[in-house]
Amino acid sequence: MRATEAAVLAIDAGNSKTDVALVGADGAVLGTGRGGGFQPPVVGVEAAVDVLGAAVGAAAEAAGLTSPPYAAHVAACLANADLPVEEAELTAALERRGWAATTEVRNDTFAILRAGVDEPRGVAVVCGAGINCVGMLPDGRTARFPAIGRISGDWGGGGGLAEEALWFAARAEDGRGEPTELARALPAHFGLPTMYALIEALHLGRVPAVRRHELAPVLFAVARTGDPVALGLVRRLADEVVALSTVALRRLDLLDEEVPVVLGGSVLAARHPDLDARIAELLAHKAPKAELRVVTAPPVLGAALLGLDRTGADPEATARLRERYGRG
Repeated sequence: MRATEAAVLAIDAGNSKTDVALVGADGAVLGTGRGGGFQPPVVGVEAAVDVLGAAVGAAAEAAGLTSPPYAAHVAACLANADLPVEEAELTAALERRGWAATTEVRNDTFAILRAGVDEPRGVAVVCGAGINCVGMLPDGRTARFPAIGRISGDWGGGGGLAEEALWFAARAEDGRGEPTELARALPAHFGLPTMYALIEALHLGRVPAVRRHELAPVLFAVARTGDPVALGLVRRLADEVVALSTVALRRLDLLDEEVPVVLGGSVLAARHPDLDARIAELLAHKAPKAELRVVTAPPVLGAALLGLDRTGADPEATARLRERYGRG
């Protein structure tokens, strides 16, 4: 390896942003970069990888590297790498860039899992805009779900919660459903008087569809008042988080083991008391030895740790890297 070449080029790319870190064999961070969101279904694979390339270039410049290869290994945890066939396509696309001698692409949920565990062993459930779950063992075995929406059986995530809240609120206002404070709170969030006004504003684009995710925190606030409909949705999300995690634990023969279950993503990291309490209660019943953890460290830490795992770094290197980023 060249004296200036990194051991790992770590990439964490979500739908809204990309973080890159070049990490030495000793765990030192040599350079970092940030770029836009990674959305191959929208812009195509090569254009999406160009977005990664901009962030990689910034990290390389910060590390004083002028041309690839920049590292011995690329550890890329990418949004929209939901199926093995997609991982293979993206791996080939990154390999063509020549950033490193070897490349491994995983779904970005693996970065959050690895950021929250001391070794590559455990399960993570991530609930942000959507919901996903993965598990891993040191021998390389994994557990995962397609996580591509309702057609793959998914329920939950901030976007899904917002849609459910709107559905119940609309029916409460027009009499088809049971009463709920959501019928007042959701339109009030946008300064509107009624659900009808909010429905009209969303339908005509006066309230952009991308702002629907703002309604998930409103749902949790209403649930805290004891509203039965809102509280029911929060409890259903807890049920889903525990269902995902216990299935993953069972697939890896960890259901009766002492093992971390990591919670991440904006919804779970917000630490909503009703949600946290129900997850803890249900998981204690189904996997009594599991240890719940909430991770807020940047996912690029997890990508970098996966890279160091692959390159055989010593414990001092991983400890140094954790000290740089923290677990959160």
